[in-house]
Amino acid sequence: MELEVDIEDPWPAGEWEALAERVGEAAAQIAPELDNARLSASVVFTSDEEIHALNREWRQRDKPTNVLSFPMLEREELLTLSPEGPPVLLGDIALAHETCAREAGDKGIPLEQHAAHLLVHGLLHLAGHDHETSAEDAETMEALEVKALAVMGVADPYGDRD
Repeated sequence: MELEVDIEDPWPAGEWEALAERVGEAAAQIAPELDNARLSASVVFTSDEEIHALNREWRQRDKPTNVLSFPMLEREELLTLSPEGPPVLLGDIALAHETCAREAGDKGIPLEQHAAHLLVHGLLHLAGHDHETSAEDAETMEALEVKALAVMGVADPYGDRD
């Protein structure tokens, strides 16, 4: 999967593009449907103001949030996508700096670690996973997030698991 990364103000200088690439590689290891060279996705590191506008326009939610995902494929399309053929847009992910930074501070973790978690979360949404459909789907998605983050050496964001 190829990621196109755009970093906007107010995100501070950092290795955000490299982080997104590492997240993409980890996600592809735990969700093999993402391990397809035909796939591309865009990731934008942006502001709460921009996320608020996107959330209001596309989700009818008049507030900022930490991450938004805009899938372009249905899960069944992704699961049956041949590795041969032209490029296919998986979707778009946007992260809001101020909300992400506040949440990372509240959790006492580095912004990079929280951004990695949110990017994994966003990629799983693009892959058709949805934590809002049922408690079982939420547990499945969280378990995948934990596995992908573990591949990166990032601690379980949900706490200790057996």
